[in-house]
Amino acid sequence: MAKIKLTKNELKTQRDSLKRFSRYLPTLQLKKQQLQMEMRRLDQEILVKRDEEQEARAKLSSWIQLYSEPIDLSPYAELETLKTSLGNIAGVSIPILDDLVFKKIPINLFETEPWTDEGTRTLKQLTRLRVERQILEEQHRLLGDELRTTTQRVNLFEKVKIPEAKENIRVIRIFMGDQQTAAVARSKIAKGKNA
Repeated sequence: MAKIKLTKNELKTQRDSLKRFSRYLPTLQLKKQQLQMEMRRLDQEILVKRDEEQEARAKLSSWIQLYSEPIDLSPYAELETLKTSLGNIAGVSIPILDDLVFKKIPINLFETEPWTDEGTRTLKQLTRLRVERQILEEQHRLLGDELRTTTQRVNLFEKVKIPEAKENIRVIRIFMGDQQTAAVARSKIAKGKNA
């Protein structure tokens, strides 16, 4: 505990600090709750995206044997643009997926196998799901960092600053009460000597 002055000014400073901490703490607790709710929601969304990705891979595995010869579908499912914007949750800037555009490369039906369309469609779907999941994971990471900081602040206020201010106020009041009692005693002694 830091050394405090045992004066009326310090008492006022400690009372003001206690008032400020007590006023700010509910805001921090509310922010912590909001971040926790958002983290739970993101956990669910990430799980859903992973499940969708696994479903798409399972569908793909049923007819993957058709690709016995190596075929490169990546040019047909190449990303052209990935548009994101910034959102705000509880004061945290997070990326939000706006649009995902693939390059338009026409498939020559005479030169490609008949299942190329379905393979390309599935590959695009997998790419989209992976990008969506990665953005959700980035949101989760950013919100997790902010939640950790907010939790530390809540704990600092609840467990350190507020009890410390209350204890300082108590010590100053006791000291000032003792000083006042001593002053009264001194004045009575002085009065007794004058009489």
